[in-house]
Amino acid sequence: MFTPPSQPKIGLIGLGYVGLPLAVEFAKQFPTVGFDINEARIKELGLCHDHTLEISDPDLKEVIISGHSSDKGLLVTFSKEDLASCNIFIVTVPTPVDRHNRPVLTPLMKASELVGSVMKEGAVVIYESTVYPGVTEEECVPVLENFSGLSFNKDFFAGYSPERINPGDKEHTVAKILKVTSGSTPEAADFIDTLYSWVITAGTFKASSIKVAEAAKVIENSQRDINIAFVNELSKIFNRLGIDTHEVLEAAGTKWNFQPFKPGLVGGHCIGVDPYYLAQKAQEVGYHPEIILAGRRLNDSMGGYVAGEVVKLMAKKGIVVYKANCLVLGFTFKENCTDVRNTRVIDIIDELKSFHTEPIIFDPQANSAEVKAEYGIDILNKLPEGKFDAVILAVAHKEFAALDIRSLVTENGVVYDVKGILPKDMVDGRL
Repeated sequence: MFTPPSQPKIGLIGLGYVGLPLAVEFAKQFPTVGFDINEARIKELGLCHDHTLEISDPDLKEVIISGHSSDKGLLVTFSKEDLASCNIFIVTVPTPVDRHNRPVLTPLMKASELVGSVMKEGAVVIYESTVYPGVTEEECVPVLENFSGLSFNKDFFAGYSPERINPGDKEHTVAKILKVTSGSTPEAADFIDTLYSWVITAGTFKASSIKVAEAAKVIENSQRDINIAFVNELSKIFNRLGIDTHEVLEAAGTKWNFQPFKPGLVGGHCIGVDPYYLAQKAQEVGYHPEIILAGRRLNDSMGGYVAGEVVKLMAKKGIVVYKANCLVLGFTFKENCTDVRNTRVIDIIDELKSFHTEPIIFDPQANSAEVKAEYGIDILNKLPEGKFDAVILAVAHKEFAALDIRSLVTENGVVYDVKGILPKDMVDGRL
């Protein structure tokens, strides 16, 4: 029978874009231990600084503590021993795919091993990482049982509450986004829903089961992926017809129920990944998803398509493509965000290189060392001098709004707007 902890102490595993904002909110109400295996990350947070810019230094300083005596506050650590006194564990680790787009559950399994090794009877373990339906109970719970020696729904309980963080969004922060919750028993579900209601001012929605909550999360991003794929395909069609896609979307948008999606690159650790998790589970039960995977294939092709269009425009203007210098503005997966995980700007760069051009990447927000380590390329954090044969606006960072982009190209140079935010008369092409 479920007995809620009389004095909740939160142990949060994973202090990235999802985990840190949630840890800060819980730390305002409960004693909270934030754990991450990245020692450099823990040292940074211990100095009250978040390089992802999701949490401001003053806000972080308000909740950071140096010990366990407080009735609230945040202790950041890379030592699992600090988690031993926790009775509620929340897992917010990444769930990526491999190079064949197959789900990689390793971070989730390692986190489950960690929690299982420290949790005690009466513990509640809540997962927030995006997964396909069934992962929490069929994959994670057996690991928890194995490493703890405890019995599921007798000695410990589980829940799933999918993250809905939008990196870089200062308006829709974690507390202001309605939270889906669920639990492994009705009593556990009630407790988990109440727990989140303490920190989520937008309210909660209690799903009927963990699998329903898992499925709800994975289709949120799959739906968005498919809708963007549709307008990306429209962009390809209208380009051949000599019609401006954004003008078409503006006209169609005058109807009250038209959905305002725009063409573009689809990367990041959510929309560009989550559909593959749903597709994997569908195939396991004998169904081959068509629309989901078709949308993924089309969206994955857009970086190469952009580069090809830029090369065509250069050729039409008589620019020698071989050794042409192309300036790419932006490298992160979205605007006003430092996250470079699964950025599809790399596809533009790789395709440009295949034409033997010389792309130069300028991004004032991306960490150059991180980009070098993950992608093996160099980027600049300051605008380079000189003029370029082509400039591609790949990411709509606020810093780029102040640039006179037309002045960055040679007299006959090409300006291509991936994001569709520049005046039409300033660009030679756009999605």
